[in-house]
Amino acid sequence: MRDILSDLVAEQQFLDQSLQRIPIKVWDLVTPNKPWTVRDTIAHLADFEDLGADAINGGERVAEWQQASDLEGMKRIAIKKGRSMRPQDVIEWWRGGRAKVVEPLSHMSGDDRVPWIAGDMSARTFATFRLMETWMHGLDIYKTLGIEVEDTHRIRHVCWLGWKTLPYAFKQAGEHYEPVRVEVIGPGYAKWVYGPDDTDQLIKGSASEWARLVVDRVKPSEIGLKVNGEYAKTATQVARAYL
Repeated sequence: MRDILSDLVAEQQFLDQSLQRIPIKVWDLVTPNKPWTVRDTIAHLADFEDLGADAINGGERVAEWQQASDLEGMKRIAIKKGRSMRPQDVIEWWRGGRAKVVEPLSHMSGDDRVPWIAGDMSARTFATFRLMETWMHGLDIYKTLGIEVEDTHRIRHVCWLGWKTLPYAFKQAGEHYEPVRVEVIGPGYAKWVYGPDDTDQLIKGSASEWARLVVDRVKPSEIGLKVNGEYAKTATQVARAYL
């Protein structure tokens, strides 16, 4: 767990530090993830950290989300709360939630189970989801604020999660799934490979492009991933490393 938690905290701190340098007036600028503003985005992250902490501690909030018919409506509750708060208070809300998740995770085995909205998962995968969400929404905020950021080795977690969740993504899209192999090149020419060796269903290319594709920040037509096979092609259309 140490490696994923270290990267999770680093990703959160990078976004947090970026927020400390921006004027209050830009907190209500709309991000590419319309209609959310910068403020709304951090409020959502804060609420999901609280939800995660509740899940780890055996609370009942996750069950409410599992049974909800309108997940977007559930998210709007946190958005409304954030809009009633000062920007610094929203940040403190997020910081408190982060601590309540990372601390108990640090005492868990990577294989321990955590209940979540789409079903339970390992503690390691849960921590990866928290990193993915931070990174994904961080992209929206950086773009809104005109902040240039370079991808780090932490993107490998998002790439892995994008591959790991392919069966879920295919099911959500009503498609039959067959194993797909993903081979991507990340910062420093690091190569990350996910999936079986004995398949002709292959996606190859940039880790940055694959990671952004699986969090719906780019479209398949906007990137240059090389795709071989029917299921691999479908994967680029339906991949989603998020709820």
